[in-house]
Amino acid sequence: MASATSSTVDPRTGGADVHLPDSARDLVKILVTGPFGVGKTTLIRSVSEIRPLHTEEQLTEASAQVDDLAGVRDKSTTTVAIDFGRISLPGGIVLYLFGTPGQERFRPLWDDVAYGALGALVLVDTRRIDASFDVLGLVEESGLPYAVAFNTFPDSPRHHTAGQLRAALDLEPTTPMVTCDARETDSSLDALLALVQHLIDHHPPENR
Repeated sequence: MASATSSTVDPRTGGADVHLPDSARDLVKILVTGPFGVGKTTLIRSVSEIRPLHTEEQLTEASAQVDDLAGVRDKSTTTVAIDFGRISLPGGIVLYLFGTPGQERFRPLWDDVAYGALGALVLVDTRRIDASFDVLGLVEESGLPYAVAFNTFPDSPRHHTAGQLRAALDLEPTTPMVTCDARETDSSLDALLALVQHLIDHHPPENR
């Protein structure tokens, strides 16, 4: 973890600069990842204390030939580089959130985006669990600690047990699993806090 100062523009303050408080001690890079259409952009937008950076473009007929729209037929845009947001937590921890594209064709970006990250929050859609396998494989290959958040949709199935979901994703017993609604700030924050606690438990901060 590193310490630094930063400023940006907060739309809630009419464009005034928003600086990190003096209490900010640990700046932590976190990946928010998952398959196409799982809600990564929405989650970052819901929690970011600054105006989030989004690199979304309209889906085209050409992309429809390579992007699997099963289960996300209403989706009209896609992230083509990264999403970026920031949130300050108690104790001087500041999370820098980097959302990754969910399609296989953007895989060459993975190493660059993941560089320097301390952990990953993997969003999963229980309507299409198999769509998460490739992303989980990338996270595990990278060696990043991670937590899994099942993003709820109006038609998400309700019959899966925690054990069934853990088995379906072949998760280790120690991998945190939570349910969240990426549209809601508190719910999304709870998912991020589950990851942060996992990182603290497995990588305690150095004594200062």
